[in-house]
Amino acid sequence: QVQLVESGGGLVQAGGSLRLSCAASGRTVSSYSMGWFRQAPGKEREFVAAINWSGGALYYADSVKSRFTIARDNAKNTVLLQMNSLKPEDTAVYYCAAKEGATKTASTWYNYWGQGTQVTVSS
Repeated sequence: QVQLVESGGGLVQAGGSLRLSCAASGRTVSSYSMGWFRQAPGKEREFVAAINWSGGALYYADSVKSRFTIARDNAKNTVLLQMNSLKPEDTAVYYCAAKEGATKTASTWYNYWGQGTQVTVSS
């Protein structure tokens, strides 16, 4: 199976930046789409960003567009989420996810998930 491990979360003040990383190990599939999702306490898991197999197609939630950037390095089996201009409402556990085939924005389409990394933005 594919294992995904997120890292890079932490505490940052509003307006600051964090870079999250997702390292994939185990069985790999070249056609995987990758996504980032987040879940705040008491809320449903929501889409943040996604990237297709080649890195040529990027998708962002309206709430993070222009502030967050998703990228992937297939040679390193890594997907990144650069988060700039962070706001308190960005506070959540951030999850890396993977699926085969076409890129989707709904979490229910993804087959593999990391354990999550906490991002806390203070005001």
